[in-house]
Amino acid sequence: MDNVSILWVDDEIDLLKPHIIFLKDKGYDVSTVNSGYDALDMIKTKAFNIVFLDEQMPGLSGIETLMKLKELQPGLPVVMITKSEEEAIMEDAIGSNIADYLIKPVKPNQILLCLKKNLENKKLVSEKTNFQYQQEFRNIGMEISNRLNFEEWTEIYKKIIFWELKLEKSMDDGMQQVLQLQKNEANQVFSRFVERNYIDWLHGKVNPRPVQSHNLIKEKVFPAMDENKPVFVILVDNLRYDQWKILQPFFEEYFRVEKEEIYYSILPTVTQYARNSLFAGLLPTEIERKYPKYWVNEDEEGTKNNFESELLGELLKRYGRDVKYSYYKVLNQTYGRKLVELLPNLMVNKLNFIVYNFVDMLSHARTEMEIIRELADDEKAYRSITLSWFQHSPLYDIIKWLGEKDVTLMITTDHGSIRVTNPVKVLGDRNTNTNLRYKTGKALKFEKNEAFEVRNPADAFLPRGNVSSSFVFCRNYDFFAYPNNFNYYVNYYRDTFQHGGISMEEMLVPFIHMKRK
Repeated sequence: MDNVSILWVDDEIDLLKPHIIFLKDKGYDVSTVNSGYDALDMIKTKAFNIVFLDEQMPGLSGIETLMKLKELQPGLPVVMITKSEEEAIMEDAIGSNIADYLIKPVKPNQILLCLKKNLENKKLVSEKTNFQYQQEFRNIGMEISNRLNFEEWTEIYKKIIFWELKLEKSMDDGMQQVLQLQKNEANQVFSRFVERNYIDWLHGKVNPRPVQSHNLIKEKVFPAMDENKPVFVILVDNLRYDQWKILQPFFEEYFRVEKEEIYYSILPTVTQYARNSLFAGLLPTEIERKYPKYWVNEDEEGTKNNFESELLGELLKRYGRDVKYSYYKVLNQTYGRKLVELLPNLMVNKLNFIVYNFVDMLSHARTEMEIIRELADDEKAYRSITLSWFQHSPLYDIIKWLGEKDVTLMITTDHGSIRVTNPVKVLGDRNTNTNLRYKTGKALKFEKNEAFEVRNPADAFLPRGNVSSSFVFCRNYDFFAYPNNFNYYVNYYRDTFQHGGISMEEMLVPFIHMKRK
């Protein structure tokens, strides 16, 4: 770090002359004073990068000086230096927001390490992270080019997200762009992998096959219900794996993660299909046939997910799970706060499902509301706004309350979302659905190499609206746009978060199993 200016405050500053010379030889600019009052005067006339402050000084003590320094410059790093190892003094200093704490006698190399840690930490971490990713880049690239199975794809996605979150703290934008190119390549190969295998998974023609929406509760929730404690499953709509990773530390204040898994959402990766399938334990056409009163088709009016509680009840009944259960759907903060008050009543149930719709509302609001578009204009900002919401939401209060009880907690979702950038032209009649990542209707026209088509919807257990209806799905970062008014449409929807198609972000979604610490 160039031109680092240090203020060293010590009533015995003359005894520290060898340290001062050492630092000056290393290129640091060191100013010295021997009292807290002089330090406060000095800091008003000169800019410093860091302060070394003696804790035991006559007149204005180190702690008193520290508090006044923080009033003048709250962001200035202050390192407390003391002869005392008393716990109360350490706690007092740490509570006053010091950057570091050193015990006398200090050695020159200790001071140097302290400076690097506090002033060059971001730069050093950035350089180390970039170097590590450069080494891993080739390994990930080789793995992507192999013929991966469904489990290996989940591991690749986890690795990419790990580096994405790590590199976003880096000061090197170029390396983040390299990662984005690799993520793009991975999504292209993943889309082809899904196209080759998806229909066979649904028909059970290959084994092993991934856990998908329609068998998630049977495979992952039922085993936990055999334990003698209440099970709470919180489904945060549209929660991607990367969003889970930034929320994870807040959950781990109260819970221990027993298992972090990824399952595959069904297509289309939208609430109407994926979440109904999850609660019913059935694929869409199976729900339509078995429970017609609970299924609403694309062309029918009304909310498509009004019967999740009923479908869950039917699922439990089919598998002989005669247990007390509850289902709550939180659509706003007011109802979320009300649910916090109801939690004690839920402890008598074997199973409690809570659907939290905020993240889904955020992705739609980002498209429609200019302020949200500004706040969440890229992946990092999208994660950040999710974190900010969670920290101030009733959902966090729910987690805190459950963290004091002997319960099993599961966090999951029904699908993810992806930031779309590339328009793909499609033509359909007036009855074609409006989703940007998949289309269903008759006589759809599009370039065959630009989308994945399921010509016979029954093959994918999808309802057929018309005798000639088909489904087409966008891959990677594509989105469908109509040729009419094409440029306006593209400019409006480009860089918005959408779901319904094929990508790692939409299909590979988290399922987290936790227990109280």
